[in-house]
Amino acid sequence: MSTKSRPQHVPDQVADQNATRLAAERHPDAFSAENQGAAETVFPNRHVAVAGGGLLLAGVALAAANMRPAVTSLASVLGEVRDSLGASTTWASVVTSVPTLCFGIAGIGAPLLARRMGINKVIGASLAVLTLAMLLRVVDGPWTVLGGTVLVCAAIAMCNVLIPVVVKESFPTRVGMATALYTTAMAAGGSTGSALTPYLNSTTGSWRLSLATWAVVALAAVCVWVPATARRSSTRQVSGTSSTSPRRSLMRSPLAWVITVYFALQSLVAYVVMGWMPEVFKGAGIDGTTAGMLLGLLLLVGVPINMILPPLVTRTRSQSWWAVGLAVLTLTGLLGLLLSPQALPVVWALAIGIGMSAFPLALVLISLRTANAADTGSLSAMSQSVGYLIASFGPFLFGVLHDVTGTWSASLLAIVVIVAIQAVFGVIAGRPRTI
Repeated sequence: MSTKSRPQHVPDQVADQNATRLAAERHPDAFSAENQGAAETVFPNRHVAVAGGGLLLAGVALAAANMRPAVTSLASVLGEVRDSLGASTTWASVVTSVPTLCFGIAGIGAPLLARRMGINKVIGASLAVLTLAMLLRVVDGPWTVLGGTVLVCAAIAMCNVLIPVVVKESFPTRVGMATALYTTAMAAGGSTGSALTPYLNSTTGSWRLSLATWAVVALAAVCVWVPATARRSSTRQVSGTSSTSPRRSLMRSPLAWVITVYFALQSLVAYVVMGWMPEVFKGAGIDGTTAGMLLGLLLLVGVPINMILPPLVTRTRSQSWWAVGLAVLTLTGLLGLLLSPQALPVVWALAIGIGMSAFPLALVLISLRTANAADTGSLSAMSQSVGYLIASFGPFLFGVLHDVTGTWSASLLAIVVIVAIQAVFGVIAGRPRTI
């Protein structure tokens, strides 16, 4: 795309439009007549996709609702699982690192499978694998739990990469709305998994049964996704596989790397919080059930934030200050836990929870910084595969620092530094331009 052909200002009325229309106004060359062939290839049967979007939106929401409970439910009873299985703290550190590691590795293969099988089929198959793996991991000992968690997170990884592409393709004029629904359902699923699992554990007296319960939610997603996509083309193009929209690598794009690092750092923080925060609260003298509820509250506060943030973000020309504000809130909560954990644990949890809305911001940036679904797919795959691989070190090192020092102080201080760096990359990624 020629930089010279980009307009130098944005009309005021564009501020009230969605992300796709914003891109069209800012970069009309991307939507010119000579590029309409590529656009039609990327968004085939656009009127059908939008007109029949109700059931698909429900499928997207249910799929998103399964992206976190498998992780947060295990984190909320991790101590009980470890003690029951006679496992070590090192094993627990590995288990908490598995999600991001699997997201990175499996995410690399998502575009390849999507080009071969079709996006809809890959997501449907991933939801089916997720359902079975959530049952498998509770039937035996520590290695079965670990292996089942690997399968669970590999299935989630496929959906993580491909659902943003479905949103961009199927709802090109409502990216903010669809992203809000997706991230809200994800936050709701994560908070419910954390808050409800300790209760189920205490009620049933079995962590195995309480964890297996979440397979029902995954099965519900399969039952909606399959009919929602049955009449839709299974040959959707991803990452620019069409002849008129050739696939290109973004590895040499500085902006793509900035967004990837921002995605990596916010993911690292999020999975440290989801994997270890109940143990941090317990270390501060808070009982296990309350610690799980605090994590649930931390994730629950993201539900309304995730609902309103993406549409608001797409209406602003720059997203830099959004990144700074969210980082400041996260720092406030982390410093509160570091300096006075028992004083206002609810306030610290709420601050961290709101700050973790950097995730929907990162997803919106992936759409806003690309001009078409082909680049969106490429950037989504790059940022999530590389980003999650980087983030996978976070939960493991967080636990190792605790083992070495005997307290959570060094671990929390390390996350404080990472959030500060995240803010810097967020400022750069938030500047209005496209790859």
